[in-house]
Amino acid sequence: MDTWQMIRTERAALVEALAALPAPAWDRPSLCAGWTVRDVVAHMIATASMTPPRFFAKLIGSGFRFDAMVRKDIAAVTTGRSHADLVEALRARIDARTGPPGPTLSWLGETIVHGEDVFRALGGYRDHPIAHLIEVADFYKGSDLLIGAKSRIAGVTLTATDTDWRHGTGPQATGTMIALVMAMTGRSTALDDLTGDGVDVLRTRC
Repeated sequence: MDTWQMIRTERAALVEALAALPAPAWDRPSLCAGWTVRDVVAHMIATASMTPPRFFAKLIGSGFRFDAMVRKDIAAVTTGRSHADLVEALRARIDARTGPPGPTLSWLGETIVHGEDVFRALGGYRDHPIAHLIEVADFYKGSDLLIGAKSRIAGVTLTATDTDWRHGTGPQATGTMIALVMAMTGRSTALDDLTGDGVDVLRTRC
């Protein structure tokens, strides 16, 4: 299965999970600071609708301020749309194979991690194929692109409990693959799902 097919599978599962959320949940905070569930979904729609030329045009139009560009995109996607509209907008992008410039694995990671940003904040968890999580973890362990994962986990041994995956040297941080992936992205709540002396190291970096 190629990376885009993995993204498709994750998006399709996420859309069905989002469709089942009650209306009040959409205005609750996500794990992304300052973003509601509605904002996270809008950001994912914007990302799945992006192309490299469009990205650079928007970045220039935002004065090369990435955060400002993202905020403008979220506002553009959410304005005048109900939560049901947002679900259908993301559903329409399930098969999309476009995105901002960058490795395709970035968008697999974004789909998984932002989905968790929503459902962990709401008190629930989603299942992800282990193969998808390994692909993302293998990408994150060698990259500081956008989220700084490589530097965050330096000097810590990450060990999965639900599959044969291990990376690094130093004190241990042990847990499920999804908890490790979320910790690699700096989501501090995921550290509660890990054990070992390496957790304290990660806590200073999340």
